[in-house]
Amino acid sequence: MRRGRARRGVRRYVNPVTIGALVLVAVTAAPLVWMAVTSFKSPAEAGASPPTLLPDDPTLDNYRTAMDAADMDRYLLNSVAVCVSATAVVLGLALFAGYALARLPMRGRGPVMVGLLMISVFPVIAVVTPLYLVERRLGLLNSYPGLIIPYVAFHLPFAIWMLRNSLLDLPGELEEAATIDGAGPVRTLLSVILPQAGPALFTAGVFTFAATWTEFLMALTLNSENDFRTIPVGIAVYGDRYQVPYGVVFAAAMAATVPIAVLVLAFRRTVLSGLTDGAVKG
Repeated sequence: MRRGRARRGVRRYVNPVTIGALVLVAVTAAPLVWMAVTSFKSPAEAGASPPTLLPDDPTLDNYRTAMDAADMDRYLLNSVAVCVSATAVVLGLALFAGYALARLPMRGRGPVMVGLLMISVFPVIAVVTPLYLVERRLGLLNSYPGLIIPYVAFHLPFAIWMLRNSLLDLPGELEEAATIDGAGPVRTLLSVILPQAGPALFTAGVFTFAATWTEFLMALTLNSENDFRTIPVGIAVYGDRYQVPYGVVFAAAMAATVPIAVLVLAFRRTVLSGLTDGAVKG
């Protein structure tokens, strides 16, 4: 009888699950909070020992320095160009590939899915050196395509998996009605299936954009010239041999983090819907 009773009062909120969730949130949020607080500190206070919890005299000088002294606008433009292009290509290819794997009769579907899964978990550091040599031979170093192509290759498998699982849940009557009306596979996909795959498509786009926006290793290796550096690489080169302006670095990092945080928070329900839609499909 006791196990079937609903928890009431304090026990409804104080339980191992709630405590574990709070600890996880605290551990995850602590570095972000510290970065945000330090971005408003003066250079002397940012390097003080022991550190202060809150800034005694909050200032916006770090943000002004990050935007003016460094090429933040150039890094921002590079990141937007690369991430938007890579995300658009990934979504376009994933939509067609996911539809083919989920709805069309085809041989070798199992090996294809296994191959996509292997690619999605493959470590970037294992291929960055041969990738550098290939792009140097093709003349793609220090260019937008030189970074967009690897981003598409590494993030496309995850997007295909997500869209394929989502499309498996759609009723077959939709395609039957489209076939009766004389629509082919492409017309059916664009006119009938695409509107139904909106949440999964949006979620895949958010994950792809966030992953490419924060990617560091390939951006550092393939685009070393300042004119093509993205935000993570640009932030990493702040400072000199003798000092690191932590306040400026954290201010630039905050400026790069806020767009992603706002995007996810504003569309969190759509993202969660896309993650849970078709989650039990194999």
